[in-house]
Amino acid sequence: MHPNPIFRKTADARALDLIRARAFGQLTVHANGQLHAAHVPVLLSPDAETLDIHLVRSNPIARALTTPQDALLCINGPDGYVSPDWYGVADQVPTWNYIAVQLRGTLEQLDHKKMREMLDRQSAHFEDQLPKTPWTTDKMTPDVLDRMMRQIVPCRMTITDLQSTFKLSQNKPDDVRLRAADGMETSGIGTDTATLAALMRNPPE
Repeated sequence: MHPNPIFRKTADARALDLIRARAFGQLTVHANGQLHAAHVPVLLSPDAETLDIHLVRSNPIARALTTPQDALLCINGPDGYVSPDWYGVADQVPTWNYIAVQLRGTLEQLDHKKMREMLDRQSAHFEDQLPKTPWTTDKMTPDVLDRMMRQIVPCRMTITDLQSTFKLSQNKPDDVRLRAADGMETSGIGTDTATLAALMRNPPE
């Protein structure tokens, strides 16, 4: 996370909102003398104490879960390049604005009997947001579903620490930050720069 505390004042509730909305991140585990990473969909529990994750059985992280493992999960929001010219003041340098959340905790494999219920909850989280009748596992041929579910394993991460960075030019005077937001919205290089520009205009607290 960014060392400047001005970018780390955002309430944990806003970070949790990002986790629920984005629901996808990079999971990293150090096991068997190596670092392993996987890009995974995640589902935050209502009490924000755990994350449900499923992994392909052949994934090295899944193979390492014969015992619980320390884990790091990174979830990214919008990001974008900031040109010094946008500030309208002298002696500025380029930078990158972004939102990111890091979660640390203990990852463990669950009983495989929980796989169907977890898959149903995870798919419902996304399907309910789409303008159509939700897909459900009931649409699958049972034998085909069972065969596919044998290839994935249910996991749960118990969260022990949450840190977030909302780097939105809060270290600049308001007029300077707002000019940079205009540049981000019209000429941004990055991901979802229009959303980032809106957040730069009204940084969350």
